[in-house]
Amino acid sequence: MNKDIQHKETDGKGMFYIEKDGDIVAELTYTLQDNNIMTLDHTETDPKFEGEGFASSLVKHSVDYAREKDIKIDPLCRYAAAQFERHEEYREVQATEE
Repeated sequence: MNKDIQHKETDGKGMFYIEKDGDIVAELTYTLQDNNIMTLDHTETDPKFEGEGFASSLVKHSVDYAREKDIKIDPLCRYAAAQFERHEEYREVQATEE
């Protein structure tokens, strides 16, 4: 299946998502704070598509987006936090407590 990741954002709330036949099969939602920190708050994949790498692709895409926009990420969602633990290269965009 094609993993074309789409993006939408309104008033600082957004999502990266993957569709199949017009239905969202995986999504990662976030809130963009005024301090240029993107809080990843939820990742979900339709159970029929679990194990196909959609959620990890969405987290990677959010990291690439943060690099491109020069913003930091707070991986609040447990899944996203686990991906940040697993992938040391993601930590360069991770927001740190100051």
